[in-house]
Amino acid sequence: MYKFIGMLAIASLATFAHAQDAKPAQSTAAVKASAAQKASTKKVAEKTVKVVYHVNTDVNTVPAILNNVRNHLNADPKAKIVVVTHGPGINFLIQDAKDSQGREFSGSVSELAGRGVEFRVCNNTLTSRNIDPGTLLMEAKIVPSGVAEVARLQALEGYVYLKP
Repeated sequence: MYKFIGMLAIASLATFAHAQDAKPAQSTAAVKASAAQKASTKKVAEKTVKVVYHVNTDVNTVPAILNNVRNHLNADPKAKIVVVTHGPGINFLIQDAKDSQGREFSGSVSELAGRGVEFRVCNNTLTSRNIDPGTLLMEAKIVPSGVAEVARLQALEGYVYLKP
């Protein structure tokens, strides 16, 4: 009987010791998985988010749109933002443009351009509305077609589309 209890005790100790040996291996694996997940998250965080804001609405919607862009940059200062305009959306990029409340846009456009935001204007709109390109704010860049530019940025350069 004592022999049986002794063997049982030895078997229990052996099982316990084996279980203790297995725990560090699991713990090491868990630590490695956690480290890999953190590295992956860091890589994603280091990537630059590229966003195209599509603007084709009149000047009265622009203060909210520019505020969206500003808030976006405040949340993600490394974001690459391009504002593409066509139709009535180009109006805020014309010198001395104001909304119905008399607010000008040149200061906000200049501030955002200083933070890396690009503003692009549709040449088709300029042509069809007989607008002199020389009347645009200096931050505006003319592209052949606003809608084609939006499509190109998405399809070829990986930009996400936002329509505020």
